[in-house]
Amino acid sequence: MTDPTQPPPPDPPGGSTPGSVGPTPPAYGAAEQPTPPYGAPPGQPPPGQPPPGGYAPAPGAHGAAPSGAGTPADLLNRFLARLIDFIVLGVVNAIIDAIIVVGIFGLNGGTFGLSMGSGYAAGVITSIIAAVLYLGYFAVMESRTGQTLGKMVIKLRTEGPDGGPPSMEVAVRRNFWVALGILGVIPFIGGLVGLLAELVIVIVIAVTINSSPTRQGWHDTFAGGTRVVRTG
Repeated sequence: MTDPTQPPPPDPPGGSTPGSVGPTPPAYGAAEQPTPPYGAPPGQPPPGQPPPGGYAPAPGAHGAAPSGAGTPADLLNRFLARLIDFIVLGVVNAIIDAIIVVGIFGLNGGTFGLSMGSGYAAGVITSIIAAVLYLGYFAVMESRTGQTLGKMVIKLRTEGPDGGPPSMEVAVRRNFWVALGILGVIPFIGGLVGLLAELVIVIVIAVTINSSPTRQGWHDTFAGGTRVVRTG
């Protein structure tokens, strides 16, 4: 017979007394699962928690555009950026040509006193200078920061196939057509052929930019997939 004056026995460790109603504690070593927020689908982890297995997809996975991806620039803004660059380059080129041609051939009346032979020589020199200046400008500026002076003003940036600034090789391939003035070294028709070739390429680039969903021109595709995006 039990002595009523004795205290009841203590509860068994880790559980409720027999016959009581209450939650069953987790087994030894099992991780306690966080309670999902109200309204969350069963089996889904709470916000900020990785799914079972510990893998959390990175931003931009599954084909989604990465955060901060630039908007493709339209034809008008790209044209304005190139126009600014060509105006700046035209002024610089004219100054360099004048200094070099006058320094080599002097001023002896007429059109710098140039005979047919010396006129051709001056044409060769100016054609080479223009080709090096224009191609070098675009290749160096785009491969360093992705921006020329015109793109800085219009707030555009050239991106390489990997999303960063294009490499020097890619930038040269993308802008090779600005150096077609080098054809001026060909006597009589070289300058005209170079001018017409540049004009045809400009038209092709404009048409392909305007018709492309990603606003990539023929020269972008030729360079391996470059693109021009807005920065502001």
